[in-house]
Parts: sequence; C-alpha cells; structure tokens
Amino acid sequence: MQAEQPDEELMLAYGAGNASAFEVLYSRHRGPLFRFMMRQVREHGTAEELYQDVWQRVITARERYRPEAKFTTWLYQIAHNRLTDHWRAQSHRPPAPEDAVERAEREPDPHTPERQLSAFEERRRLQLALEELPAEQREAVMLRLEQELSLEEIGEITGVGRETVKSRLRYALDKLRQRLNT
Repeated sequence: MQAEQPDEELMLAYGAGNASAFEVLYSRHRGPLFRFMMRQVREHGTAEELYQDVWQRVITARERYRPEAKFTTWLYQIAHNRLTDHWRAQSHRPPAPEDAVERAEREPDPHTPERQLSAFEERRRLQLALEELPAEQREAVMLRLEQELSLEEIGEITGVGRETVKSRLRYALDKLRQRLNT
C-alpha cells in the first residue's frame, strides 16, 4: 500500500513516526540520488559520504518537513546544498581521476562486444562531454534528464530563476551537441 503513496505523504508519515515510510522513500530515491552525487564529485568514496549526509539531513528534518514543493525537489535541494558546502570546503573542483578511462574499460560487458563497444563509446563520449560542462550547466542537465525535474523545480533546488535554468540547459545542450558531433 505504501509503495503507491506519493513521496510527500510518505515523508509526512515518516515524520509522524512511521519508519517503513522512510524505507519506501529510500528505496525509491537511493539509486538516482547516488548517481547524481557520483556524477557531481566523480569519486566513489566522496559521493558515498555526501550521499549519506543527505539522507542524514532528511532524517534530521523529518519532523519539520512540510510539503511546500515536491519531495524530489526538496531532496535534491538538500543534495545541492550539501554539494555546495563540499565545494566551498574544497575551494576547487578536482579533476577526474587519472585512471578514469582504465576504470571505465574494466567494466564487465555481458552482451555482444561490437554492440556494447559502440554503446560504451557513445556513453563514454557523453560522459566526457558532460564533465567538460561548467558545474552549473552539468547540474541543470543532470537534474532535467536523469531526475526529470521541471525547470521550476531545478530553479528551486539551485536557487536561480526559471529563465536562468533555461539558459543553462540551452547552453549545455548546445555544447554537448557540438562536442558529440565532432
């Protein structure tokens, strides 16, 4: 029954003491949230730490939660704020690991080599193109394409207006098209 409830109702139920409501929320959002964090920091250990911090903040805020926006908007705003704190503390965005290509090449490939190689190369090209985008543009693209958030929700999460989000997406997609068509 809880699996069909909207996120906002589950969070309110969790705030009222229903621990199983949290389990449903966690299982719904754990994969997408972790992938978002991983793409932002590009280092598994750091992504895991920040990911756990986000869920800890959700747990801490459970009794204060008010569904003024979609739960996903609220959750990703917490993630965005945690990332902002992280980058401030780092005072720079570290480069991709030197062995990133080797790591990617070590991934198991269960399907036909020719097909998978082509798909892998395309994904890798896209990943590299995404990594070249400025942080604000990459974040907007990831929230839009992976999380399927609206422009308004992305604006709420990142603290900018709808038109700024639109601009970031337009510039990012133009850069991606240009990079991928070369």
